[in-house]
Amino acid sequence: MGLIKQPVAEQRDFEAERVDADLVVVGGGLAGTCCAITAARAGIRVGLLQDRPVLGGNASSEVRLWTLGATAHMGNNNRWAREGGAIDEILVENLYRNPEGNAVILDTILLEKVRAEKNITLLLNTAALEVSKSAADRIASVRAFNSQNSTMYELHAPLFCDASGDGVVGFLSGAAFRMGAETRDEFGEAFAPDEAYGHLLGHTIYFFTKDAGRPVRFVPPAYALDDITKIPRYGQFNAHRQGAHLWWIEYGGRLDTVHDTECIKWELWKVVYGVWHHIKNSGQFPEADTLTLEWVGLIPGKRESRRFEGAYMLRQQDIIEQREHDDVVAHGGWSIDLHPADGVYSARPGCDQWHAKGVYGVPYRCLYSRDIANLFLAGRIFSASHVAFGSTRVMATLAACGQAVGMAAALCTRDRLRPGDLSASPRIEQLQRELMRAGQFIPGRRLDDPDDLARQATITASSSQQLAELPADGPPLRLEKSWAQLLPAKAGPMPKVSFVFDVAAATTVQVELRTSSKLSNFTPDVTLASKRVDVKPGDGQRISVDFKVEIDQSRYVFACLMANEHVAVRTSERRVTGLASVVHRRDQEPPDDIGVETFEFWTPMRRPDGRNLAVQIDPPIELFGPEQATNGIARPTNAPNAWVADPNDEAPTLTLRWPAPQKIRRVELGFDTDFEHPLESVFWNHPENVVPFCVRHYRIRDASGRCVAECTDNHQTRNTIVLDPPVETERLTIELLATHGGAPPSLFDVRCYAEA
Repeated sequence: MGLIKQPVAEQRDFEAERVDADLVVVGGGLAGTCCAITAARAGIRVGLLQDRPVLGGNASSEVRLWTLGATAHMGNNNRWAREGGAIDEILVENLYRNPEGNAVILDTILLEKVRAEKNITLLLNTAALEVSKSAADRIASVRAFNSQNSTMYELHAPLFCDASGDGVVGFLSGAAFRMGAETRDEFGEAFAPDEAYGHLLGHTIYFFTKDAGRPVRFVPPAYALDDITKIPRYGQFNAHRQGAHLWWIEYGGRLDTVHDTECIKWELWKVVYGVWHHIKNSGQFPEADTLTLEWVGLIPGKRESRRFEGAYMLRQQDIIEQREHDDVVAHGGWSIDLHPADGVYSARPGCDQWHAKGVYGVPYRCLYSRDIANLFLAGRIFSASHVAFGSTRVMATLAACGQAVGMAAALCTRDRLRPGDLSASPRIEQLQRELMRAGQFIPGRRLDDPDDLARQATITASSSQQLAELPADGPPLRLEKSWAQLLPAKAGPMPKVSFVFDVAAATTVQVELRTSSKLSNFTPDVTLASKRVDVKPGDGQRISVDFKVEIDQSRYVFACLMANEHVAVRTSERRVTGLASVVHRRDQEPPDDIGVETFEFWTPMRRPDGRNLAVQIDPPIELFGPEQATNGIARPTNAPNAWVADPNDEAPTLTLRWPAPQKIRRVELGFDTDFEHPLESVFWNHPENVVPFCVRHYRIRDASGRCVAECTDNHQTRNTIVLDPPVETERLTIELLATHGGAPPSLFDVRCYAEA
């Protein structure tokens, strides 16, 4: 560009640009990002505004909090509960590229995913400033300013989604919102906090350190906290804990968490630099001599501010009682996690966490404004009480809700509807169907897809897992705590089970058969039978137990080996889709008056640990047949819901046959990327970059044996194969040639469509 000379002017305006879209999403955290991706893939034009230079919000390199949801670090009873769809795709990809949990790499993945969608117009560093309305209850446009290119944008659309965290669009449009906690009386929530505890969660800023390899001194800034004892838990600081492990460096719950954010940030900087001053200069941590600060957050990670009112407000009872809603579109499972408003300066524990016995559903009615007819609500602002928000606020849950909004917007665009028009039958069933097609898990729902040609096919397999044995080829596991093998059981007599014990001294082993009071839960709160088995000293003893009970319907059972210090049980190196071992870690024992249940936590170990217990089953369990791949559920619930090949099958195949040739343009396959694994996005080091259950190499052949599709290096949950030109055939054969980790190949889902 050459020289530009402009004469003096009375005033000037910024450059202006108009963007027209079907949906404008304001906010590029994981909720807004997954909303935009889902809507764009469903065929509508999306404008995505993010007021930061990267996507991801609290998960990004600017804040560096790990992404988490219903899996809760594998610390509760929500088995195979990781969120599906777009957020699953992102987290699995992040594992593949970034098992070390580098937040900068996650930034690149999110940007890549959004830029790959031609239907998305992405505006980074662009903050929404103003809302124009065409009627009292309708938004017409949003004005936003990009400080990096000095451009004012005006975005027009029939539909808007506020995923901005503080609810800037909802606020400017006049939508009803709340800040703070409801009283116990409003919704009958027994866990509602009092004034002493406080009504808002605060912000957090993290820091990271590195070893410089030589002594490094630290001179604190003048604003650093000078008296570490002002933090009641200062004794918990050390030279090794950093990043999100110090989530409890929290402040701001007594302030206005919107308008006082800058004041809160300065206080958090004061604390962080004061903490580092204490670690470096108190003399209590000589191991910190060569450590230096590598990074301190520049913006705080916000937990709570405005919550907007939808057609329904989720509340404590919906979570704890796992209430069913006809319009369920997503799921949650994090604890109800409230923090004292005084944060790091409080003498109370940093949080109070209370879990439900299983996952809960999020109703669609929570995801749009009750006042503004064309405004969706996504992210932490969606319609929930303060207590329920304590669970729904985590990022993977919000991403799943954002996906629901994105798909709803696509349906509204196609049929010229408002968000509220989808909330009743039959349109809500249509929304649920489209979400499940895209990989969303919806509790209590199975995909009933009239367009799926696979439902009309006869489906057979070269073999199926007959679960008769998990071989005793793993290391012994001492029963210092109680352990259980989770097994799927059919309705009818419970098979006999046997375990292999190493016994140090004569003793009695207590073996229990448990299940859950709710069919799809994994809390072993119902004891079906209990047996006591006398054992003598010696290794390699096989002990068989016949519980002599009837299983009422297909469900998971827990074959429990109760703690016994004299006994070790043999484990198995074989990993199988839909199987897991769990250990009794602790009990939830809440006060009597907070509306939360008492129960035990039985949870798995992370890989490379977490082996199954070596077990023999007589008669074998037959719940892994080929019909499972078309049953409409693509993860374990009350059954494995997967076809699993026999471990000895050297060429596993699944074949679909039709009585007449079908024209097939698209095939959808769903693989096992272990929905048990939380796949925390940053800071955690994962032991692998691919999931061992996942099929790596597969082929698809038509009736003539011609290979119509092949993938040699898959690591993703969902694969969409578009056949161009379409294939006309009366038979498709899917060959599962290799997994990533030696587990028997499996398939959760196969669907075939005539349209791309």
